Amino acid sequence: MIHRWNRSLGELDLRNGSKIKLFSAEEPERLRGPQHHGAWCDELAAWRYDDAWTQLQFGLRLGQTPQTVVTTTPKPRKLLRSLIDRDTSIVTTGSTFENADNLSPAALEELRTLYDGTRTGRQELHGELLDDVEGALWTWKMIDDYRVTHTPDDVVRRYVAVDPAVTFTRESDETGIITASITSNGHIYVERDATTRDTVDGWARSVCIEYDRAQADAVIVESNQGGDMNESIIKSVDPTVNVRLVNATRGKRLRAEPVAALAEQGKIHHVGAFPDLEEQMTSWTPEDKQSPDRLDALVHAVTALTTTRVPQVAQLLRT
Repeated sequence: MIHRWNRSLGELDLRNGSKIKLFSAEEPERLRGPQHHGAWCDELAAWRYDDAWTQLQFGLRLGQTPQTVVTTTPKPRKLLRSLIDRDTSIVTTGSTFENADNLSPAALEELRTLYDGTRTGRQELHGELLDDVEGALWTWKMIDDYRVTHTPDDVVRRYVAVDPAVTFTRESDETGIITASITSNGHIYVERDATTRDTVDGWARSVCIEYDRAQADAVIVESNQGGDMNESIIKSVDPTVNVRLVNATRGKRLRAEPVAALAEQGKIHHVGAFPDLEEQMTSWTPEDKQSPDRLDALVHAVTALTTTRVPQVAQLLRT
């Protein structure tokens, strides 16, 4: 059936003359121009750019009835919800446990132990499309309505914010690494999520790489965990990095509330999508025991950007 596979072009030729072409959702512009009879989109809810879907649809114009198959974890992204609501869509759901015959019994038992009865389990294992979480500071609407495809040119300041982990094991917290900028009108643009679970030296290197890539003005690091040592760790990797330490003296919710208020006012924009960050933003509540590392880093970034740019909110966001 397979005639030839060209890895460099991402093309699979079949013996019947059909051609299968591979594209990355990270490069929407590559979908501009090519024509197709059909498409298979995997993990649509994790795509960063909705424009990849738009460009794909423009190219589905061959044959009598071009169709698209979407397979994805049902995270409540605006695009996915709109597809489910269409009359022309056929929705099929399934549980991980329906595929038990092909999976490790030990792995399934571990998944049951860890996630049965939890929100994560309902979404990841049972395929439920979950609504907004009561008590969470962010809703999906607050993020989706103000999402953009690029950062404007009039950036005033750009920071890489870090919420560091102090240990490195399989159960350790992640080190939240979020890059954000502020423009001349006081709007915030969330540009990148480089969060990692790594050794101390590993996350410090990731921070320095992100600092250089973004051409950031400073790295904002929480000093509650690790204190001044966090600055020393980063500078041991790159002594030229401009590091600013912040000390979080209030609870996570109190620090996050003013940032969520700015988002509700339409002053925070996500440049593309950040599925893991956004899942944390829309699901974390103060009752959760797990640390929201990506969200914490985001709060540090927005706080630092706005307290130096918008005096009237400085008192609200002071940590």
